[in-house]
Amino acid sequence: MKRSEINRYILETGDFFTRHGFYLPVWAQWSPQEWETKGPECREVVTNGLGWDITDFGSNDFLHEGLALVTLRNGNIRLDRKPYCEKIMMVRKGQVTPIHFHWKKMEDIINRGGGELCMRLWQADADEELSDKPCTVRLDGVETTVPAGETLRLAKGRSITFTPYLYHTFWAEGEDCLVGEVSTVNDDTNDNRFYTPLGRYPAIDEDEPARFLLCNEYPTLK
Repeated sequence: MKRSEINRYILETGDFFTRHGFYLPVWAQWSPQEWETKGPECREVVTNGLGWDITDFGSNDFLHEGLALVTLRNGNIRLDRKPYCEKIMMVRKGQVTPIHFHWKKMEDIINRGGGELCMRLWQADADEELSDKPCTVRLDGVETTVPAGETLRLAKGRSITFTPYLYHTFWAEGEDCLVGEVSTVNDDTNDNRFYTPLGRYPAIDEDEPARFLLCNEYPTLK
């Protein structure tokens, strides 16, 4: 991805959150120059991977296969006792997050507003392939069985729980969708199993200066 694209998508995503009445922490607005002045008081933000995450999953086609999100809070199994994570996402209309599961993380995904949040689910088999067996999930806490690979639609306010080893892919229909995530500790470096191997973070063409830093770009704290 070009840095100019990342800059633009961060601004667009921030505006989208604000229009839906969702407001970000102050550090989401800090410039790279402001980050250079920060010290140990920001250690949790840096070490636990809080902040902006704009990715095209290596597709070079962000608007069709990509995701924009902010990790708002997160634990770190090596450094603290916080056992939970929260994210907020902008899932654009027709923009797909590729098929993947997590070995450890359990997460609730919530449609907070905008369009319909659509998804397809498959249970992983013993070889981590897509099983054709039905998936038993919880929708707003209610146990529900859905056919493997069938499109499931979440209207505004509805949620689903993804358990480990449950493959999922999602996108928005109708209009862009504000999506929340509440989960156990998130580890994007070691806990993503994409069905088709791909990159979690984008390679960046620095065609202009960064206006904001991504969650994997913070400087060493002073």
